[in-house]
Amino acid sequence: ERKEKTSKPKDPPPFEGTEIDEVANINDMDEYIELLYEDVPDKVRGSALILQLARNPDNLEELLINETALGALARVLREDWKQSIELATNIIYIFFCFSSFSQFHGIITHYKIGALCMNIIDHELKRHELWQEEIAKKKKADILLMFWYPENQTLKKDYEKTYKKYKGLVVKQEQLLRVAIYLLLNLAEDTRIELKMRNKNIVHMLVKALDRDNFELLILVVTFLKKLSIFMENKNDMVEMDIVEKLVKMVPCEHEDLLNVTLRLLLNLSFDTGLRSKMVHVGLLPKLTALLGNENNKKVAICILYHISMDDCFKSMFAYTDCIPQLMKMLFECPDERVDLELISFCINLAANKRNVQLICEGNGLKMLMKRALKFKDPLLMKMIRNISQHDGPTKSQFIEYVGDLAAQISNSEEEEFVIECLGTLANLTLPELDWELVLKEYKLVPYLKDKLKPAGSAEDDLVLEVVIMIGTVSMDDSCAALLAKSGIIPALIELLNAQQEDDEFVCQIIYVFYQMVFHQATRDVIIKETQAPAYLIDLMHDKNAEIRKVCDNTLDIIAEYDEEWAKKIQTEKFRWHNSQWLEMVESRQMDDSEQYLYGDDPIEPYIHEGDILERPDLFYNADGLIVPDGAVSPDIFGDYQLQNGDLVGQHPFSA
Repeated sequence: ERKEKTSKPKDPPPFEGTEIDEVANINDMDEYIELLYEDVPDKVRGSALILQLARNPDNLEELLINETALGALARVLREDWKQSIELATNIIYIFFCFSSFSQFHGIITHYKIGALCMNIIDHELKRHELWQEEIAKKKKADILLMFWYPENQTLKKDYEKTYKKYKGLVVKQEQLLRVAIYLLLNLAEDTRIELKMRNKNIVHMLVKALDRDNFELLILVVTFLKKLSIFMENKNDMVEMDIVEKLVKMVPCEHEDLLNVTLRLLLNLSFDTGLRSKMVHVGLLPKLTALLGNENNKKVAICILYHISMDDCFKSMFAYTDCIPQLMKMLFECPDERVDLELISFCINLAANKRNVQLICEGNGLKMLMKRALKFKDPLLMKMIRNISQHDGPTKSQFIEYVGDLAAQISNSEEEEFVIECLGTLANLTLPELDWELVLKEYKLVPYLKDKLKPAGSAEDDLVLEVVIMIGTVSMDDSCAALLAKSGIIPALIELLNAQQEDDEFVCQIIYVFYQMVFHQATRDVIIKETQAPAYLIDLMHDKNAEIRKVCDNTLDIIAEYDEEWAKKIQTEKFRWHNSQWLEMVESRQMDDSEQYLYGDDPIEPYIHEGDILERPDLFYNADGLIVPDGAVSPDIFGDYQLQNGDLVGQHPFSA
């Protein structure tokens, strides 16, 4: 049973020149084969009749076993394709009919039709370039002549005739290109064959073909490029050929199928950071934004825009399009409980930019988002809201009226992912006008927060981390810090610090809580006098993570201001650390008793403790022994010696 390829462009229709008045009959195959040995017109007729049979899938198996016919067709194509474009088109079309079924691919590769097609495509593309150059030259010359002889209508008619001939040649050439490229696309389902095509420069040929105007040919070319683009080597070839600049001309496009496949190719290319940048610079952003209202292409457009929004340098550019109002409309009109993943992911990225957030929150934007998020308990929508809450300014102040709604979600009965985002949003609300003590008491949050800090608890690390960050935020408030200290949260944090000491994010956030708490007397006293937190901070002063070191130093500086005993310990540790290399060197000089007598019976005094080495004249020697140790030696003693590179040379001090 034949397996036909799915999800492919339409089969080419019968082309001009391929249709004849005769009706082909499978029983007359011998007659058609004989025509392939005659002159070119007969070869064209014979190939057209065989093509008529091949276009009926029921005849393919019978044609397949006719080796004489297939061999003759392959030979004629190899020898005569330059003689007649119609002949080449007919024969390639016959083999294309076989290529539509995977089990027939072997016969095509056997006759090396794929390699031949690539040669033909390359030749035709170069021919087209020459035609274009000739037309351009003729047009330029004719314009000049018409300027001098405006009454001469012959020149104008001559150019029109040439141009008409050129257009006729282009139509026939595009028929040939279309069927040849389609055949290669079918063969490329085998990645080994696709690799051979790549090595023969298929990508460059296809990108060149993007300059054409024929929609059907372009659909085929872009479809093939989309298939090839999933491999990095092919994508790199496309970059060399400036593919983005060529594709951007097709967006938007009146041909819906071409627009759709072009967007899908752009989506594949948008995984590359450099190509995303190029897409923005060639003006694709407003073009894609304009497609958000196109139901057929909206989803692909959102995916490409999402990829572009991943780069921080491009996030702000969305504020200068009408993208955000359209996205907000889609969010609010979404009929399902959960918003499409592509749409909400895009919105989450955009909400990381302050200017975008101002547009999102215009009018009732934030109110509508909060209403929907709380109604459907949507964690991704709440993540978007959390991103909005991180920006200082008027937008953050809008959250005051939603603090109660958010705090009410912090419980064990809610979905953990949703609670994480609610906690994260609350933790961002560093607003002086917010009464955190009232919030903690009214919504009974302290027991919940303390319970989640248990290292062996059931809470996921992500939730525990958000709890720690939340504690850091509320600890800015004096009365809240006291409330938390009284509840026993500080020992719980130290226990968690022990359990998570390998996780830099946890360590940094817990230390930040201590940093906030040492600002308030009540919690400072608890931290200094009742816990081992300062000792932990001293240990972390020299952590490899710069951020941890910075928060530690700042916290210890405040502790040192208020407690003399810890101030001395901290100062000693800082001194010890700053001088550790020097001290290590000094300690290594301290030899034990057994080492001091390695060079004789006299003790070698550690010179570093016994004065200046230059005051040791006993270290100078002469031939007879030690120089007089009073240091009173005349320089004349060196008169018989010469210095060379800092060494004494001359009379040898030892007897022969």
